[in-house]
Amino acid sequence: MGSYARMERYGLCDLFDQVGPRAPTLCTGWDAADLAAHLVIRENRPDAVPGIVLPPFAAYTSRIQHKVASKPFDEVVEMIRRGPPRWSPYHLRPLDEAVNTVEYFIHNEDVRRARPGWQPRELDQDLERILWSRFRQLKWLLFRRAGVTLRIEPDGFPAIGDGNGRGGGNIPGYVTISGKPSELLIFASGRKKNALIEIHGSDDAVAALMNAPAGI
Repeated sequence: MGSYARMERYGLCDLFDQVGPRAPTLCTGWDAADLAAHLVIRENRPDAVPGIVLPPFAAYTSRIQHKVASKPFDEVVEMIRRGPPRWSPYHLRPLDEAVNTVEYFIHNEDVRRARPGWQPRELDQDLERILWSRFRQLKWLLFRRAGVTLRIEPDGFPAIGDGNGRGGGNIPGYVTISGKPSELLIFASGRKKNALIEIHGSDDAVAALMNAPAGI
């Protein structure tokens, strides 16, 4: 088994080269140049990383991201393709695999699925297994603001969700979502309308899940 983090990184860079800086993405308000700049900041500008998740620092991060996004697109993409600098924790393969496999998989799909006529990729089972493992580690964090009881049925893996309300559970009824692990992860990360999953449950519970903000 090779490095899926590296494969997804290179695949995204090739896609950036193909679509160009003004291509749309599923990241609200971002085109490809903005997304590429985000990835560069994440790995090369530790001073700007807090603003990715913490609102008090967001304005500073936004300024840095705009500055990076204004550089020649091929230069920014090449920075991503080279990978994390040697001083970055992401340069360590275990952390790279643990974090960047999901990061780059999701952003690959952010670009692919924003294009007309997109088709799902056929992922090998090892990658689906890795994405399912990451999903299981994050599942209740991803859905914590949904307020519904969930049953999750991944293709090729045992179902999870025992109806004890750990997913929130204050909305009457429950929701079952099923699909490939990769699609469940896309759904859980906030790309709900672009995920190829099946969803069943009471009307109120399904509406609560679909309208809930992403957990992270």
